[in-house]
Amino acid sequence: MAHYILQLCHGYDAPFGDVARQYASLFKDSDFKVITVFLIGKKQQKVIDEVASEQVIFLENTSKDLRGLKRKQIQQIKVIARNYKFEFVIAHRYKSVFIACHLKAINVIGVHHAFDDYKRLSRRFFAWRNKNKLFLLGVSNAIRDNLRHFLRYFPEQQIQTLYNRIDLDGLQKQQLSRTQSRKELSLEENIYYYVNIGRLHPDKDQATLIKAFANVVKQQADAQLIIYGKGRLEQSLRQLVIELKLEKKVFISSKPHIAHYLKAFDCFVLSSDYEPFGMVLLEAMAAELPVISTREGGAGEVVMDSGLLFKRGDTEQLVKHMLAIRNRDEQLLQNLKQKMQTRLKQEFTDSVAREKFRQLPFPFLKQVLNAAS
Repeated sequence: MAHYILQLCHGYDAPFGDVARQYASLFKDSDFKVITVFLIGKKQQKVIDEVASEQVIFLENTSKDLRGLKRKQIQQIKVIARNYKFEFVIAHRYKSVFIACHLKAINVIGVHHAFDDYKRLSRRFFAWRNKNKLFLLGVSNAIRDNLRHFLRYFPEQQIQTLYNRIDLDGLQKQQLSRTQSRKELSLEENIYYYVNIGRLHPDKDQATLIKAFANVVKQQADAQLIIYGKGRLEQSLRQLVIELKLEKKVFISSKPHIAHYLKAFDCFVLSSDYEPFGMVLLEAMAAELPVISTREGGAGEVVMDSGLLFKRGDTEQLVKHMLAIRNRDEQLLQNLKQKMQTRLKQEFTDSVAREKFRQLPFPFLKQVLNAAS
């Protein structure tokens, strides 16, 4: 007998297409069937293939449609719910949570991927009003604690952590070798490459990284920094590169599926102010790249002792780490790589998440899972 679960997603733009896959995979080889619904975004076969659900439904709303009280979307979900007897709903991001909670007598697991989702008083009141059916997950302990901070009168046991994860074996099979990757990206063999991947946005703070690299290159003439991303700060970051006279050393670009080419680089650097989690860290660790990251937010939780951590905005400490990672002997680098692989396998794979999901202290979830087993 099949048991149906509704997965309600805002959209499938990266990384949320893979996030939908992650949660669908929680029920792999079980009697549970996941029906994944995207509120926005046109129907795409590649998304259907990626998500790997029993059925994928595209409601094709626009971002503008999701403003206000969302009556249209609530009605759309109610229509879908009439065709299935859903055991519960997994809803990603606040707007999906809000819509899902309008389904009567169905428990909702709200997955939160960003800080301050309940900063608004109206959202806090909404959560409290639905406390008998709403259970929340943060994608890191940092997000969990942020949720608990704003929802002080919400049952604490109903706010837990479930880390994001990767299909480790699948990703590593897709990652090209160092030689292949450098050829594909037209990178030189005798250059030491630092790489950063992320939106060109104040939260990612690539400006601190560029400033740090200006000092690093004084001692490492053969080093270059490549930043892969798009965003509203592109022009200002390019101007900073010019001001620091780094036009031949720092490059800002974009490349689809850059995670497949990470072995081309020598060191990955994450400079974000407060990273909610940092999927790109998992991708870099899967490629066995030495990782340097800010310790704030969820990033420090991901890396821990498998890389080097620095205080956000601390250019001086970042410079020291970038120089140190370059100068480490091969044995120390191998030790770091081993720690990365151990950490990935212990915390950030689909199979680990499947087991941790079953252990969540949500009474209704235990009942549903036990009844179906």
